Amino acid sequence: MSSFSDIQNFNRLFNEYYERFIRFALSYVKERQIAEDFVTEAFTSYWEKRHQLSRDSKPPAYILTTIKNKCLNYLQNQKVQLRVKEELRDHYEWDLNTRINTLGACDPDFLFSDEIQRIIESTLKELPQKTRQIFVLSRFEGLSYKEIAEKMNLSTKSIEFHISKALGRLRLSLVDFICISLFLFYFC
Repeated sequence: MSSFSDIQNFNRLFNEYYERFIRFALSYVKERQIAEDFVTEAFTSYWEKRHQLSRDSKPPAYILTTIKNKCLNYLQNQKVQLRVKEELRDHYEWDLNTRINTLGACDPDFLFSDEIQRIIESTLKELPQKTRQIFVLSRFEGLSYKEIAEKMNLSTKSIEFHISKALGRLRLSLVDFICISLFLFYFC
C-alpha cells in the first residue's frame, strides 16, 4: 500500500472516529483536555504501529482499546491519589486531635513541679559528662549548636549527635508526661 493511500485511510479513520472516541474517553475521565490527549495518543500509536498489526485487525478497535487502557490507567491513578489524600487527611486529623488532647491535659503547675525537676536532673546525671554539658549549654544556657561546637572544639554534627542522645534519654524518662516532653524538646 502506498504512503499516500495510508495517509488517506488514516485521515478518513480520524475524521470518522475522533469525536466519538473523545466522547467515549470523556464519559470516563470527565476532562475534555485529558480525553483529547488520550485519543490523539491512541491515533498516533496506531499510525506508528499500523504496519506491525495483522491484516485482519480493525483499526477502530485497536485505537479504542488503546483509549480504554489509557482511561483505566488514569482512573486507577486517580483512585490511588484519592487514597493517599484520605490517608494524609486522617493522619492530620489524628495529629490535630493528639495536639488538642495533650494541650488540654497540660498542667503548667505540674510542668514546673519538683517531681519533674527531679526526673530531669536524675536523667541528666546519668548522661555521659560531655553529652550532659552540651545539653545544658544548649537547653539551659541558650547557646546555638555552632556556638557550642566552637566553645568545645567539636563539629556541629557532633553537637547534634549529643543533643539527640540527651533528648532520647529524656523522652524515655518522661514518657508518661507527654506535655512536659513537648515543652522541653520544642520550647527550651
